[in-house]
Amino acid sequence: MPFFGGARGRMHYRRWPVGNDDSRACVVVLLPGIGQHSGHYHRFARTPRAAGIEMWALDTSGYGLSEGDPNNPGTLAELVADATMMVELVRAELPDTPTILMGHSLGAVTALGALGAAVPNRASATDDLNTVEADYPRTPSLSPETLAGLVLSGVPKRALGGGAPGAPGSPLPRSLPVLAVHGVEDRRAPIDAMRVWTRRHESVDLREYADAGHDLLHEPVHARVAADIAEWMQGVVVGSAQHR
Repeated sequence: MPFFGGARGRMHYRRWPVGNDDSRACVVVLLPGIGQHSGHYHRFARTPRAAGIEMWALDTSGYGLSEGDPNNPGTLAELVADATMMVELVRAELPDTPTILMGHSLGAVTALGALGAAVPNRASATDDLNTVEADYPRTPSLSPETLAGLVLSGVPKRALGGGAPGAPGSPLPRSLPVLAVHGVEDRRAPIDAMRVWTRRHESVDLREYADAGHDLLHEPVHARVAADIAEWMQGVVVGSAQHR
């Protein structure tokens, strides 16, 4: 079984290969939400694989086969450290393959944290940015240039204050394509905050799903969401190739 040494112990991950290098369009690294692990994403992986997209998924600390305490998956800095090591592992294994980072819920917060952009609104946090830095890393641990794109699902409001010019946190580069998928009926992470955040970022494509809640990849709309994500990833890869 595949493991690597994480911030607080051995971290487990799964890989869904697509075949040889010639058939692989890109690779997506998935960071699950709280209470989930890579084993919950076998069904979703079938859709990107059919489109020539290889998928890797991390078991969050304390979940699946990763070591740790499920009641304490770690600070955002620790989660970011694990995610960064995971991406670096993928990049070392597939150095010439475009890499897309994807996160759901806590995984989406972690993905933004790895880019220094998971920071709450200053008014809702504190005026002491050193205190903010302790809980929400504002310095990217992952260079955006290593990514071909970013997919965010069900992002909680607490991470959607940063990442824009003039706000705490590192701005997301305009050159980084971002897809956000969100359920209109999401009660855990209401969509209004994501709509505001999207208007502050020109590179974000927000897809809204009516009659859908927080866990889009496991709800009745899962097939349409998965198809939209795979199609968007294919478009990102084609667009990147055209701009080389």
